[in-house]
Amino acid sequence: MRLLQVDENGEFSLTKDYVNDIPPYAILSHTWGDDEEEVTFKDLKKGSGKKKSGYKKIQFCGAQASRDGLQYFWVDTCCINKSNSTELSEAIISMFRWYKDAARCYVYLSDVLVVDLDPIDESLQLWKQAFRNSRWFTRGWTLQELIAPPSVEFFCSHGRRLGNKKELEQQLVEITGIPASALRGTHLSEFPVNERMSWAKTRTTHRAEDKVYSLSGIFGIYMPPLYGEGWESADIRMRKLIGEPPPPTPSGKHITSFH
Repeated sequence: MRLLQVDENGEFSLTKDYVNDIPPYAILSHTWGDDEEEVTFKDLKKGSGKKKSGYKKIQFCGAQASRDGLQYFWVDTCCINKSNSTELSEAIISMFRWYKDAARCYVYLSDVLVVDLDPIDESLQLWKQAFRNSRWFTRGWTLQELIAPPSVEFFCSHGRRLGNKKELEQQLVEITGIPASALRGTHLSEFPVNERMSWAKTRTTHRAEDKVYSLSGIFGIYMPPLYGEGWESADIRMRKLIGEPPPPTPSGKHITSFH
């Protein structure tokens, strides 16, 4: 696991690739923008990418981690060398654990803007509606990013804190359909397979296979990604690993309850 830190010149730099004894870190949860606007591993290695819109998220995460007394933080766009297939595969398999082990998880909601959090101000109602409609709740990978970390805090696009997983629990239950007990850390094996699948039913991913790969941590399995296999093949592999036969269809094809 490669982390980010601020060097003596105030620039972001990558640490060594930790295998053991990973120091305490904060982790970012967000939705991706256009690929060309996200800061990549290569950008950081070259010291570029500052003009990209995605740089703002990295700045936010670093500043918030510092305020919380954390020297290190992790952002998926730039901490993984995605040109290395072995490293990418390991990252996908490890993702749930990385979020679970984070000291803090910051959810950056790029489509929620809050200027004033005064409870008596009517703008609070606008914030609540924007929060419910946020794209973050529709993405496949953010499901595990909500459930896995013990500490999850939500922030608007200007970095204003909206609340944590406990404070916003009722809204989160209503928006996601995930039981409060799951959000509080009850072991996921306590929930039936079909119920866990239902949590991802309305979520989407950029690549079809990711709809399945993003659930590996939810089911406690280790499933190496095989991009190009297609959603159906990935689904069959996952169901074999969790001992759940694919439900048949009249055509004889396999489907899942979340597709």
